[in-house]
Amino acid sequence: MTLAEKAAYLKGLMDGIKLDTEKDENRLLKAVVDLLQDMAVSIDDLEDNAIAVSDELDEIEENLDAIDEYLMDEDEDDDFDDEFDYDLDDENDEYDFGEDAVYEVTCPKCGEVHQFSEKELLEGSKPCSKCGELLEFEFDEDDSEEMPF
Repeated sequence: MTLAEKAAYLKGLMDGIKLDTEKDENRLLKAVVDLLQDMAVSIDDLEDNAIAVSDELDEIEENLDAIDEYLMDEDEDDDFDDEFDYDLDDENDEYDFGEDAVYEVTCPKCGEVHQFSEKELLEGSKPCSKCGELLEFEFDEDDSEEMPF
């Protein structure tokens, strides 16, 4: 049973015994159960975010392993270029991640994770699909030079 399910069970028990919430001790009990429910939701969100970060780290590790393998194996020069779709920009020696790059943005209000392309980020803002909060993206001229896109 998950934390959210346990908190819902406690709330159901409290509702089932029909406590008089006009009494101080019952109001306190109701507040504690509500707090437990909120905490369970927050913990579930944190666990989901931890899983997403772990998946991203696994992908980065795979890419680094492939780079290491390429650097250690001088006989297969063409395999690295075929495996990765990164082009070296001749003017300033930066990587061009292409139009397929996706960036994750977390809504500060509801915690919903959104994925946006570079083009969408450069538009300046997008509404959160869950709560409607306006997610704003601001870049200084110095930031655009440091960003990989």
